[in-house]
Amino acid sequence: MSNRTISNSVIRRLPRYYRFLGELKASGMTRISSRELSERMGLTASQIRQDLNCFGGFGQQGYGYNIELLQSEIGKILGLDRPKTAILIGIGNLGRAVTMHINFESKGFRLIGLFDSKEALVGQMIRNLPIRSTSTLDEFCRENLPDTAILCIPKKAAAAVTDQLVGLGVKAFWNFSHYDISLKYPGVKVENVHFGDSLMTLSYRITNE
Repeated sequence: MSNRTISNSVIRRLPRYYRFLGELKASGMTRISSRELSERMGLTASQIRQDLNCFGGFGQQGYGYNIELLQSEIGKILGLDRPKTAILIGIGNLGRAVTMHINFESKGFRLIGLFDSKEALVGQMIRNLPIRSTSTLDEFCRENLPDTAILCIPKKAAAAVTDQLVGLGVKAFWNFSHYDISLKYPGVKVENVHFGDSLMTLSYRITNE
């Protein structure tokens, strides 16, 4: 089945499956039934079977799922076996935290460049990568052809940077900036991260549930 026909809700559950299966594998378990997995994840067994059937059959009746094999297959579906190159723009508090604390390699990405407009930061090293001036973005992108840009910059700065990066061939964005990239570039792949929205959702649930 083409990924284009699979719902976004199913796709968003895949990383959770991958993470849970990794925890089960680390605990020494080798197989699990859809019922057992559903109890651990708070989903129905039917939902798990439907989700996984979108990508083919992985379980055996009477046996369940081979945990290591299923995690490996989900990793392939997520593209974790085909690392994408990424650059990060904005080495403020957020950008620095993202750079230092996200294990990009285990998530399917290889971080190859860090950029900031503050000249005082240029030359500092984080994770063995030098912080480069954003004035060198054009040259770096033409030489290294990054797939993805991570935007940890203010919304007011994001529009111009996005125009520049799309013009340089960047096709995907992990966007912390609150700038709506998809409005201008509907064909670009964007994953928006809004911490404030998540916190307000929690507020709603506390208030109304």
